[in-house]
Amino acid sequence: MSEPTDPNASSAAGGEGTANGASPDRLIAIDLDQGSIRRSSSTIEHEREVAIYDILDANSFALAGRSDGPYKLRLSVAEDRLVLVIGNETVADLVTHVLSLSPLRRIVRDYFIVCESYYQAIRSAPPSKIQAIDMGRRGLHDEGSRLLAERLDGKISLDHDTARRLFTLICALHWKG
Repeated sequence: MSEPTDPNASSAAGGEGTANGASPDRLIAIDLDQGSIRRSSSTIEHEREVAIYDILDANSFALAGRSDGPYKLRLSVAEDRLVLVIGNETVADLVTHVLSLSPLRRIVRDYFIVCESYYQAIRSAPPSKIQAIDMGRRGLHDEGSRLLAERLDGKISLDHDTARRLFTLICALHWKG
């Protein structure tokens, strides 16, 4: 699903503080509610850690109408909905947004199918076929990140790369392996 960035990354990793001039419009921590996220294989857990590391490494994340970042994000899944609890360094729950996962379901399912084809193709397919499958995979990833950004519009401002990384994390949360 993603390329490993740091195999030792953890969900407690974070960005730099605002004292050194870093933008407050960013995430500095992401926590997954282990009670609502099903435990998975070590490979899937690693994918989740890499997705979190990638988001925290570089992101643009701002709450609409607020300027009290940098932010901490807690993700959970409840009744087929993605729950985003956003806080900061002093307040654990500034805002909570709940998104239905139904609009993303088809894209996530198709993305998993194409990823599986991609991983199978890497083993034996010619480079031209691998490249074609990878283009399809990237297209679905872009579609998912655009839809996610649209669903968050007016609530959370994200740049394109952050939306892509957050979509990767959502996929990693649903990956059954």
